[in-house]
Amino acid sequence: MDHSERTASRIIFVTVGTTKFDALIKAIDDIEFADAAIGCGYNRLIVQRGAGSYIPHNLVKEGEDSGVTTKGLEVQFFQYAPSLRVNMLEAMLVISHAGAGSIFEALSCSRPLIVVPNPLLMDNHQAELGKHLAELKHLVCSTPERIVEAMQTLDTSKLVPYVRSGTTSEKAAAGIVSEISKAVGFAPRE
Repeated sequence: MDHSERTASRIIFVTVGTTKFDALIKAIDDIEFADAAIGCGYNRLIVQRGAGSYIPHNLVKEGEDSGVTTKGLEVQFFQYAPSLRVNMLEAMLVISHAGAGSIFEALSCSRPLIVVPNPLLMDNHQAELGKHLAELKHLVCSTPERIVEAMQTLDTSKLVPYVRSGTTSEKAAAGIVSEISKAVGFAPRE
């Protein structure tokens, strides 16, 4: 391994979009998660924490947005950005809430994806979407409590690339999103 390979960033990018999902951010702001990330070969963790009230303090000093853990994981937290696409494209792994926009953005970037549905949201529609796309093998679905295990057991060779071209899986995923939207009143019923 040459010097450039040793120092290349192997980034995990975590996003909760514009939502409040403190349970996921707390699970990420944990030394067990950080140590597992190092063990899996990652050296940077970038976390978009959204509108939640939880302030990270385990992986960074209280009141700071960035730092380095004792085992050398570079960590950065931020609240919002105009676009998360660049973060996703730079990442070797994306961990996201199971919002449709975030899921399909990560899948369109062809990044391995672990989604964590937020069970506090109306009708638990994120769980339905995450489960459906996991069954199609486009991603892995987890919970905040099992995120370390999901990362450690992720086998990217078993993931099926998502192709935006009107494929059967895209139509199926679009269908479930449409049905969820109708059920919660965001789209007219036919």
